[in-house]
Amino acid sequence: MIDLAQLDELARRLSSLVPPGLRESREELQQNFKSVLQAGLGKLDLVTREEFDVQRAVLLRTREKLDALEQRLAELANLPQPPRH
Repeated sequence: MIDLAQLDELARRLSSLVPPGLRESREELQQNFKSVLQAGLGKLDLVTREEFDVQRAVLLRTREKLDALEQRLAELANLPQPPRH
């Protein structure tokens, strides 16, 4: 989800950079900046912070399980082998 407050702030900053002669239409420019930013960000393949945090936690748990399995495999590999007949 896109944070509209941050987009508003960015649009305000962009509109403040407009030369003084064009500042009469500042609100219109600000709205246009906001629309362009929303459209551009909407085209990106982004995930929400919550989705990112969930996937990060899943990856961490997976890494911990893999480490434990690798350690167990190493322990099993070091066990003495029974004699073969």
